[in-house]
Amino acid sequence: MKEKLISKKKPFYPISENLNAYLKHFSRWVYTPIFYEDLLRFSGSVVVYDENEKDSLWVRVYYSDTERKEIDFNLKKVYALLHSDGNESSMPYLSIDAIDYCTFGNSKPFRIKVRNVLNDNFTYFYVKKTDASRVYGIEFEHMLSPHNLNFLINDSTLIEEHIAGIPGDVFIEKYLAKCTPAQQAQIAKEYVKFNERCMIRLLGDMRAYNYVVIPIHDFDQVVYKIRAIDFDQQSFEGKLMVYRPQFFKENFPMISVVKEKLSESSITQYKVEERSILAKRIQNSGTRLDKLLKIMITDEVSIPENVKKLSKEIYKFTKDDAFKRSNSMGGIMQASFAYVLRNYESLNMTNLINSRP
Repeated sequence: MKEKLISKKKPFYPISENLNAYLKHFSRWVYTPIFYEDLLRFSGSVVVYDENEKDSLWVRVYYSDTERKEIDFNLKKVYALLHSDGNESSMPYLSIDAIDYCTFGNSKPFRIKVRNVLNDNFTYFYVKKTDASRVYGIEFEHMLSPHNLNFLINDSTLIEEHIAGIPGDVFIEKYLAKCTPAQQAQIAKEYVKFNERCMIRLLGDMRAYNYVVIPIHDFDQVVYKIRAIDFDQQSFEGKLMVYRPQFFKENFPMISVVKEKLSESSITQYKVEERSILAKRIQNSGTRLDKLLKIMITDEVSIPENVKKLSKEIYKFTKDDAFKRSNSMGGIMQASFAYVLRNYESLNMTNLINSRP
């Protein structure tokens, strides 16, 4: 039997004292007026179906009349904390249109739909259980990806902003084949870069439903970006393949497009480009990334056998002794970023020497 890439359900890890201080320093920590456990007190639910009458794996929950009034008010407060630093002036114009609960996956989040009653614009945010490894994942994404991320957290509850886009599985099923050859080539390029970025920063489980594809209109063309939306599997698993999206069967249609549209030299070029961009972001992160890594080195966000297995696998891949010496997931992350920086600096020195007259 073929071994599963992800073998065990990941536990939730508490926030350590040092990580708590870091989150407070960077204004991530907040005492919300409502907690994840409060939302679990729903009195019933109905299945949410998609446009094709297929079970979406979300259920719309409802509460008693007395509880619903308080919950709605507190969720509006959370929205104000997330988007306007607690300014409540917009609260009279907000409506909590729906509270959905996901029955699938590890984090089992609540999805809150917030509508502005003046213009009917709406957005979402998510309420989840606190998990230290997810916090590291979001912070790495915030610093090292092309996208900033907004979230709030305390000892029991994590509030995440919504990341807009077409879910990867929906895009693959409905849109990928309809894209022009030029668009497919551009998607292939973005997927190679996304794959490389996930591997370097050890973001695992990027199956198609854990990232979104974002179409952007640029003059007379549409370009596509790929963005992670789930950070539950940050630096937990011991198999390097888990951190390489290309190995999940759900992503095989994307890999087929990559193989069809890109030559090996182009794939190598895009990988080098992404490593160089990551190296620049590491350099430009200042002391924030260093502080986070120092905390993560002493933190527990995985099990010892996973740390041991992953350090050995990456050592075989890179031949860098720093990975073999790592005894925590934070140590492996630090070694990964150092490896990227050394290769970037070496490449720059080679280019400088080759450019001399």
